[in-house]
Amino acid sequence: MAAKDDETPISKTADFPDITNLTYEQARDELISIVAQLEGGQIGLEDSMTLWQRGEALATHCNTWLDGAEAKLTTGSESKLTEQS
Repeated sequence: MAAKDDETPISKTADFPDITNLTYEQARDELISIVAQLEGGQIGLEDSMTLWQRGEALATHCNTWLDGAEAKLTTGSESKLTEQS
């Protein structure tokens, strides 16, 4: 009987690229893939938890991108309003 430690989980954290290097689109696409895998229910509990943690990190990364874009738009709009006054 083979030891469980010999098995390589498909979702091992070390196999994931660093989130800080991902664009918004890359992070969003990976998050969509993770949600689909979790909804499929075909993976074990340990892998599901690893994917969930990765998904949480990706969601935070996407929100950071969106918050930054919103801040740029807000700052740009405020600058235009000030110039028009």
